[in-house]
Amino acid sequence: MITIEQAGRLRKAGVLWTPAAGDRFVVPDRDMDDDVFVVSDMTVEVHDYQGSKVIGFNGTTEWALDSIEQREVIWLPREEQLRALLGPHFRSLEATRDGFQVRVGEATYTSPDAEQAYADAVLDLLDA
Repeated sequence: MITIEQAGRLRKAGVLWTPAAGDRFVVPDRDMDDDVFVVSDMTVEVHDYQGSKVIGFNGTTEWALDSIEQREVIWLPREEQLRALLGPHFRSLEATRDGFQVRVGEATYTSPDAEQAYADAVLDLLDA
């Protein structure tokens, strides 16, 4: 999984998110940074409310959090979502002794986690 720092940088770089079932996110700055939530049609749903997206927590009566605006959460894209952001620039993903290596054009990004290597590649591509 990518780090919250990488996810924040992706958002700041302009990567847009349309929440869908299976997407992961965190709720920062509410003492819940370590809790990863998953959008699901059963427990966490996305609603349009007065022109903005609201993420609703269904079946969580023990919480004081019923819903939160999309702009208040940070999306943690999955491997296939990051690869899609690379588009035609993506060349390969290889397992190495130290983790994973993503090739984008002539550049190589290595990390112990494949999604983190993808995120580094996307961030570098967006900075170019």
